[in-house]
This record gives sequence, C-alpha cells and structure tokens, in this order.
Amino acid sequence: MSRRQSGGRSARLALRAAPPAVNPAPPGQIGGAYKPLSEPDLKAIYDTALRLLENLGMGEVPDRLEKLFLSKGAHLNEKGRTCFPRAMVEDAIASAAKRFPLHARDPQRTIEVGGDKVHFGTGGAAVQTLDLQTASYRPSTLQDLYDFTRLQDTLPNVSWFTRCCVATDVPDNFDLDVNTVYALMRGTSKPVATSFTLAEYVDPIVKLLDTVAGGEGAFSKRPFVKAHISPVISPMRYGEDAVDVTYACIEHNIPISAITAAQSGATAPATLAGFLAQSLAETLGSLLMVNAISPGYPMVFSNWPLVIDLRTGAFCGGGGEITVLNAASAQLSNWLGLPSGVASSMTDAKAIDQQYGMEKGLTALAAGLAGGNLIYESSGMTASLLGASFEGFVLDNDMIGQVYRALRGIEVSEDTLGYEAICDAILGEGHFLGHDQTLQAMERDYLYPDHADRDAPSKWEEEGKPDAWSRAKQAATDILSQPDPGYLTKDQDAKIRDQFKILLDPA
Repeated sequence: MSRRQSGGRSARLALRAAPPAVNPAPPGQIGGAYKPLSEPDLKAIYDTALRLLENLGMGEVPDRLEKLFLSKGAHLNEKGRTCFPRAMVEDAIASAAKRFPLHARDPQRTIEVGGDKVHFGTGGAAVQTLDLQTASYRPSTLQDLYDFTRLQDTLPNVSWFTRCCVATDVPDNFDLDVNTVYALMRGTSKPVATSFTLAEYVDPIVKLLDTVAGGEGAFSKRPFVKAHISPVISPMRYGEDAVDVTYACIEHNIPISAITAAQSGATAPATLAGFLAQSLAETLGSLLMVNAISPGYPMVFSNWPLVIDLRTGAFCGGGGEITVLNAASAQLSNWLGLPSGVASSMTDAKAIDQQYGMEKGLTALAAGLAGGNLIYESSGMTASLLGASFEGFVLDNDMIGQVYRALRGIEVSEDTLGYEAICDAILGEGHFLGHDQTLQAMERDYLYPDHADRDAPSKWEEEGKPDAWSRAKQAATDILSQPDPGYLTKDQDAKIRDQFKILLDPA
C-alpha cells in the first residue's frame, strides 16, 4: 500500500512525524569523493603557500608572538616581516592535532572532528533577522539568538551550533559576549561555539561555564564550547586582539576554529588558484601560531574562501565560484591531514525562494562531497550573511539530511542486489509494492524530508497551495511555542545571574 493510500492528511502527518527506526542518513557521513584539484594542482598551491610564508612572511606580528616565532626558527626579512622556513611549517603540520572531540554537554551529542567524516553546523554574525511574523528584516536581538538556539536544538542534522546572529540590542561588548554564551547554554545541549571580543573576557566567561559544568575547573577538563577566532587578517598579517584571545583560550583548553576569510579580488587574488595559495598560507599562519604556543593543540583548520562580485564589490554567498573554492579548500586541508572547516549555504537571497534553494543546495552538496569535516554557515543564513531566518533553519535541516544521504552513496551486496527478490516479485505479484525487501529498504535506504511537498497537485490545491516558506513558518512557530528546554537548572541560572548582567528573562 502506498503512503497516499494510508488514511488522509492526519495519517500522513503522523507518519512523517514518527521517527524512523533506522536513520538512513545520520550526520558524520564520509566525504571526499569530489576532488576539484588534481594532485599536481594541490602540490602547486601548497608550494606557493610555503614560498609566501618563507619569503613574503606575515606582517604586524604582536611582540610576544614574534619573540616566540623567532625562538622556534622564524626570521625577519628586510621589510621586518616574520618569515617561516619550509621545515618549520611542515613541522607544524606534522605535529598538529589530526582528530579531537567537539564535546557537547550531552555526551551523546559529542562529535569527532577530523578524518573523513562530514558534519554540518552553523556560523555567522547576522545583524538582521527575517521576522517570523512580518517576513521583513529587522535588527537581530538577544531573544532572537536564544530562539535560534532552541530551534536548532530540535534539528537532528545540525551537528553543532555557533551563534548565528549578533544581539544588536546589547551595546556593551562584555555584556554581549556573556549573554551570547548564556543563550547558548540555556538553549541547547549540542556542541556550541562563540567568539570573544577581547582576551580579558575569557576568564570571567569560563567562570560562567564552570557553573554550568559543575564547579571550578570543570569546564576546562571537558570543554563544550569552541572559540571562533580570526587571528590572521587578509592579506597576510596578524590581528593583535585576536592573537591575545588565542592565548587566553589556550590557557583554558578551549578548542579553536582559526578562521581565515579572505575575499577574492579584494583581500586576495581574483584568480581562484592564487586565492587558494594565499588563503592556505594565511591559515597555515594561524596553525604556526597555535603550534608555537601549544604543539598539537586542537584547532580546526578553517580556511573559508569568500567571493565578491567584481562588478560591484558586494559579497556573494552563492554561486559557482564560491562552491568550487570551498570544496577545493576542504580538499587541500584533507590532503594535508588537517581537520578542515569550510563554509556553505551563504545564499544572497533575501526571501525563501528559488535562488535560496539553488545556492544553498549547490554549495552544501559540493562542500559535503569534498569532505569538509565541519561545514559552517550551513543553516538559516540569508542575505549574504547579513540575515538569519527561522524558516531557513527548518528547511536547511531537510537539505542537509539529503546531502548526508547523497554522501552515504549506494551499498552493493548480495542482499541489496536482490537477485532472488527480483525473481520472486516478477514471478509472483508482478511488482515490488509490499515486498519484504521493499519494506526493509523503505527505512534503511530512503530519507523522507519533513517539509518538502510530495503530494499530488490536487491535494496541494485542497490544502491551500502552501509553499515551502509557509510550511517552514508553521513548523518553526510550533517549535518555538514549546517551553524552555531546561538545560540550566534553577540553581545554575540563579548563580549566573548573581555574577553577571543577564538580560534574558528567567525561564
């Protein structure tokens, strides 16, 4: 019996809502099948990156970091830039952490970074939110951040959550950093990531995290927050504040995503090969720094190529160039054996429309097929990263699930080839509906989206011709109508509020 014959709309919705006995496409599928660069291409880009580090070097190196580099074998060139011998760079790559856990407060949600597993998560610092009720953009708020956090907590294909928007209603930088972390702790038990404006904010925020973890020093023993830091500013220089934050995070055992985000034709070459060479050199600059401070420290090699429209200078989140660049970046990092971080789904679309789906699907699939270990920005982002959407999170969860299914590929065995089943069906009923093999494959091999419309046109018309946007709006509204998930106890919440200026209302 087909699904459409099983009892009308209510029965279909109940069937869709029921979790499958077997998840046919869980996070952590294996990537690496898509290789936009040949072996000679990889070597040429790598060699150019090493030449840049050895001869041009890095500029604006903070004093304590420069002294550390010089003690490890770097030297200053005639321009006063810090240069790194090839052997020093290769030693950093060899001693870098290749795999490490990204802890969640709920141990069942911890993921491993590195190897060939692919996980989609979030990122971004959107200053606008696509309002769920008015469908217009407005400044993002702390309440939005908390609502995005608890929304994605229910989405199984989002493996970790980085704050996706900036609470523009919190003007003080310290209060902003504190309340951002508080919203993450209150809204999800997944692995999370945030940023620190200044190094001096790290110590007090770790005290907040100790309260969540169970006591003084508990967080650093099993850190469930990752820091997003951009210690290298394109082109080829360090940022002192971010370097200081790196030192402070390492003191507290906070894993780091060292993010390089050059822009083609602006802060990096417009040629794609040249872009990759410079961007690789810059991300290696972050690795050199982390390795000099603490060899083998857990760092995600987050080499994010960004593209601008050379006609206007505007950032472009979707398109063929950014698709192939992020895939190539993942391939380069994996080729070096480093835990890779790239970006996808940074659509330029403002509405939930065909452009939105095309740009997100194209970039997400390519990044997954190329084997990006952590794929950032993959959920909810709109308007060239200026916006975030609740409906987008819901729809992107479906999209990511389909990418995982594509990565899983096709298992070929005597059972799946099914010679006997083919003979049995043809000589018996003459079709495969209701066959044991079909029923087994239905759960094992097929992923059914939660919000894509697969009904007949007549049924769609009967139900008011709903589109993806309206279906996702209803789903997001339903999720956000649920009570606070209770990830902070009353005692923890009270203790945090005694120490910090917490701006969200109590649960």
